Amino acid sequence: MKIAFQMDPIGAVDINADSSFRLAEEAQVRGHALFFYSPDHLAYQEGRITARGHDFTVQRVQGDHAQLGPMREVDLAEFDVVWLRQDPPFDMHYITSTHLLDRLKATTLVVNDPFWVRNYPEKLLVLDFPDLTPPTTIARDLDTIKAFKAKHGDVILKPLYGNGGAGVFRLDANDRNLTSLHELFTGFSREPLIVQKFLPDVSNGDKRVILVDGEAVGAINRVPAEGETRSNMHVGGRPEKIGLTDRDKEICAAIGPLLREKGQIFVGIDVIGDYLTEINVTSPTGIQELERFDGVNIAEKIWQAIEAKRA
Repeated sequence: MKIAFQMDPIGAVDINADSSFRLAEEAQVRGHALFFYSPDHLAYQEGRITARGHDFTVQRVQGDHAQLGPMREVDLAEFDVVWLRQDPPFDMHYITSTHLLDRLKATTLVVNDPFWVRNYPEKLLVLDFPDLTPPTTIARDLDTIKAFKAKHGDVILKPLYGNGGAGVFRLDANDRNLTSLHELFTGFSREPLIVQKFLPDVSNGDKRVILVDGEAVGAINRVPAEGETRSNMHVGGRPEKIGLTDRDKEICAAIGPLLREKGQIFVGIDVIGDYLTEINVTSPTGIQELERFDGVNIAEKIWQAIEAKRA
């Protein structure tokens, strides 16, 4: 198949951690032809969805891991699969790219389905499953946020469309920074904030469960660094081997059919203790860590699901 990756610069990725690199590596093993372009080079041109980028091959040599061909323009309708793999922020640039890629549906499989990536951003999709999630409020209004904090005491405050642990604050019962943080966030963004009841179980780790076409295939545990609340690996969280609990399986059984129905083939959910906190559909990570811990080929499972849909 002809495979295009819409992603951030491939030359900058960590080949031992990046899921997009691992997906490209497995695709190459399976004989697929690879093309890379950045979201800035995606375009609508008189009825055609085009991209300017490079044919490429990969090898597991950091710093020399991607060999790019000459820049050329392609018609993405001629590709079998397009991967939507750039990282958030989930801003209007990101949203516009989903609108453009959505126009390929007659000819090309876009993974994950851009219509539902746009309509199911990670911190909003969980609202469909209130029995699985911690108490949550989404608001821009300070009084609403204050009332939630007064009720629950110890809370997590974070940007609604952020990623990688950036801008995440824990405000305990004695904290006096809520108003200042609200001023800070609303001073540079018109977006609401999300506030959740703090879950003490995060000290034991924030579990990333990988689902492929709606089925759980494994999990890794991400443990916060000393003195940190955040467990994201982008901010120093330590990955650990861990299995799936009965509660994890219950959560996956509840959300899996919806993910499969909406074309979300590669998804990473976040579970703290018994609670689902996020459903990551934009650019989930965790493949390589899970493969190393469990000795399984997760990238192969993802490509098998895609190839079955293109058969």
